[in-house]
Amino acid sequence: MKRIILCAGLLAGLNQFAVAHEGHDHADEKKPAAIVGNTPQRLPDGAVFLPKSAQRGMGVLTLKTVEAELPKTIELPGRVIMDPHLGGRRNMKKKSRIEAAGAHGLPAAGSKVKKGEVLAWVVPSAGAIERSNQAALLAELKASQGLAEKRLNRLRELADTVPKKEIEVAESEVASLKGRLAAVGGGLSGREVLVAPVAGILAASNALVGQVVEPRELIFEIIDPDSLHIEATAYDPLALDQVAAATVALGERSVQLSYVGAPRRLREQALPLIFENHATGAGLTLPLGQPVKVQVSMKSTLRGLPLPMSALTRNTANQVIVWIKTEPERFEARAVQTQPIDGVRVMVSGGLKSGERVVVQGASLISQIR
Repeated sequence: MKRIILCAGLLAGLNQFAVAHEGHDHADEKKPAAIVGNTPQRLPDGAVFLPKSAQRGMGVLTLKTVEAELPKTIELPGRVIMDPHLGGRRNMKKKSRIEAAGAHGLPAAGSKVKKGEVLAWVVPSAGAIERSNQAALLAELKASQGLAEKRLNRLRELADTVPKKEIEVAESEVASLKGRLAAVGGGLSGREVLVAPVAGILAASNALVGQVVEPRELIFEIIDPDSLHIEATAYDPLALDQVAAATVALGERSVQLSYVGAPRRLREQALPLIFENHATGAGLTLPLGQPVKVQVSMKSTLRGLPLPMSALTRNTANQVIVWIKTEPERFEARAVQTQPIDGVRVMVSGGLKSGERVVVQGASLISQIR
């Protein structure tokens, strides 16, 4: 019995020595991160504990990274411009007054028009002196026409004795006076018709009934929404022979663009690059002048880990991070280096390994857990 008590005492002393001994009290050693309850929480080491039930509620989705080789891309600012082949404008050659073409009035911006459709009537607007001169010229031409017709009738009555050539000259003079009379009369009281040069949608309608427009003033602008151009601007030197194509992000989809060319002349210290899109039913659906971000694909390639942009978020230090699922209910933040691919995807070039499972949906929600 005494032996048993002695052994127990020795064991207690050894345990006490293991817990704390001279010069080492274990107070500075890190303890395992304690998880309190079964609710989403930020752990002391910066990781996030997220139960499976919370993952389903937050719609968290993950993707296993796979290394790939994709075209090198650069991001350039750009804007939407008109396709010169499938767009058109109507302006005035001289000062005129606008009149409606029919019972429906003038077409409004956004209306669909057909090629050759009458958009409006325009009546030339002349000053008092100009109209007086035109009226005097009209009276003079009418008098000359009357004299010429009388002379022609007399010559026709004497056709047997008058050379045929003289009759033809008189007929030509009458026809010429009729043409001049019609032109001057049309300038005084006539009107011109404005028709749509191409089919499409009215991007601009700057006309009101009774409005007086100046020469070269834009009245109507027509575009084809399925065929718009993108003008990107490169401020840094760029190897134009290496440009392959481009993309523009519209929400969650990416519109493919083909490279048209560059004018080889700087504008405002930048080189314009023109891209086009002719995908019927899947066009840019953007207004003219809309600023966009253009992802220009080069012919050269690079290797990396492609991820959707939804996988990216930022930490409190404003670093770009992704959330990696290290355990079924544990997620760790990792700072990464990226570059855009096509507006909806990025290429991760550093900070991530192939085969790691990354959160691609719900990353921003995980970052909010405290």
